[in-house]
Amino acid sequence: MATMVLNGPALGAEPKHRPGVNPEAVAGVRADLDPASDAAIMLRVAEGDEAGFNYLAQKYHRPMINFLYRMVGNHAIAEELAQEVFLRVYRARSSYRAEARFTTWLYRIATNLAVNHARDTKHERTAQTVYLDAADEETGTTPDLADDDPSAEERMLRDERMAAIRLHVMALPERQRMAVLMHKYQGMDYRQIGDVLKLSESATKSLLFRAYQTLREKLKDFV
Repeated sequence: MATMVLNGPALGAEPKHRPGVNPEAVAGVRADLDPASDAAIMLRVAEGDEAGFNYLAQKYHRPMINFLYRMVGNHAIAEELAQEVFLRVYRARSSYRAEARFTTWLYRIATNLAVNHARDTKHERTAQTVYLDAADEETGTTPDLADDDPSAEERMLRDERMAAIRLHVMALPERQRMAVLMHKYQGMDYRQIGDVLKLSESATKSLLFRAYQTLREKLKDFV
């Protein structure tokens, strides 16, 4: 599914002001930001810069699909949810205040959508295969595996380990599962994850500690 693209002025062009947006307030916040930062671009989107929105949607389209795929386990659904994420970002553009990183806002929207989808479809799923270590479509590599050609025995052990990781990560409590996916597969730090989950940094560390402790125990035979 293609990324949503809107017709608009070139990135960096003077945007038109939208109703409900205080240009002076937005300008004051934006003055403290790097003009090339996501937050500054999103503030310009709030003022009507649709090309800025296109830039952000294209930048985060693939990472967002990868994140949602690991949350819901289905590429088609992940692509649909990613489209919905960017639609919600666009619809809520006038309310963006740059109080947190743009990625925090983005992943909070994505997490809420994925959680709601999982809850709404729980009765439809008797078993869910989520390929946490699935190869990247563009590079063909996985997060944990080298590019060398393994032996048949190594492939069997690898596949068994990957299946166990999928099973036990998806069996974690909801917040622990989301934190692990953001930490391990999206490279987000404690503060970013805490902002998405609305937890303090120390609470996020504790959450991840418990999650990884559980995974180490469950996966001790593969270490």
